[in-house]
Amino acid sequence: ESDQWAKAHFFIACCPLKREPETNNMAGNRESIIERVTAIAERVGAEVGIEVVNVEFVGGGRNRVLRLFIDRFPPGGEPVPLATPCGATLEDCELISHQVGDIIDVEDVIPGEAYKLEVGTPGIDRKLTRLIDFQRFTGHQAKVTLKPPDPDGPQTQLVGVLNGVSGNVIQISAAHGSTVDFPFEQVLKASLMFRW
Repeated sequence: ESDQWAKAHFFIACCPLKREPETNNMAGNRESIIERVTAIAERVGAEVGIEVVNVEFVGGGRNRVLRLFIDRFPPGGEPVPLATPCGATLEDCELISHQVGDIIDVEDVIPGEAYKLEVGTPGIDRKLTRLIDFQRFTGHQAKVTLKPPDPDGPQTQLVGVLNGVSGNVIQISAAHGSTVDFPFEQVLKASLMFRW
């Protein structure tokens, strides 16, 4: 009976989840756990048209939290509408929470102490980590930090509207109507910006 309650799942409603920095005091191989959970979540999500945007595993001991960020995107590679940047619903979050949580426990993906499972959407300030993200969010405002051409040089920060992707080159309309093209490989970090 104690094994039955060793791992508790807490479904978080379909709302933005706050990201927290990772800690280094967690037992086990964090990267391996994230990889296995991502594979499970992607398999479950693919059956219902849900995409796994990111997986995080933070905390330590009995305070470990597994966070899954999911979304549902327009079919055929159409850009995400400006008015509704999140396509995942409350029901989508609940479905992924239950199904992924069950598989994780059956396969004993997360050994040791209890953990909390949270499933939600990335929110309005979502990170853009893949080339397809820049294509999907064409027309949305973003902040992009580029790696310096010279390792000792300053970083370049761009704020503007994403115009789309051609090959691996991203275009953004920056300040004063100027456009800037840069390869995806040059992106250090990027995120959407909410328009007030």
